Amino acid sequence: MLLRIYPDNPNPREISRVVSVLRDGGLVIYPTDTVYAIGCNALNVRAVEKICQMKGVNPQKANLSIICYDLSNISEYAKVSNAAFKLMKKNLPGPFTFILPTSGELPKIYKHRKEVGIRVPDNAIVRELVRELGNPILTMSVHDEDDVIEYSTDPELIDEKYAHLVDLVIDGGYGTMEPSTVVDCTTDDFEIVREGKGELIW
Repeated sequence: MLLRIYPDNPNPREISRVVSVLRDGGLVIYPTDTVYAIGCNALNVRAVEKICQMKGVNPQKANLSIICYDLSNISEYAKVSNAAFKLMKKNLPGPFTFILPTSGELPKIYKHRKEVGIRVPDNAIVRELVRELGNPILTMSVHDEDDVIEYSTDPELIDEKYAHLVDLVIDGGYGTMEPSTVVDCTTDDFEIVREGKGELIW
């Protein structure tokens, strides 16, 4: 099902509708500040397994990323040094994924890698979803890694391709074809491991 939500002022009733799907373990496709992404309630292990199976990803080997509303409760899900926190505060919300060591609040499905990617996109729709859900959303780009193709910018084409695999697709307008910039913050020797959208402020 395709649900139109306006990014400038997301309708609370529509946000609640999507959050109900996430709470029930459903999969949702939504806009970010980079490419469209597919996600689920990050704390629902069955939903995480479902999304990983759909994407052909081994959750115990793949790098998994979560979307948070802001940095206020980030330490619940990742271990953040003072230097990493300062770097993230300068750049978020924004088109960046920061890789950090996991902390104890995430389900065991995340802990075999001992790292988790943290995103706080500059997109009101997905951040409102996270805020109302009350915990992060596991997120993966709808396209294959490093292979952004044109259909993945158009929500109607995304819906045609994925409607039978997910519970809901949000039409939040056209997405971009540029993925997030990925920054490894597992140590304080920060390293950009993938150049994408956005210019990191050091």
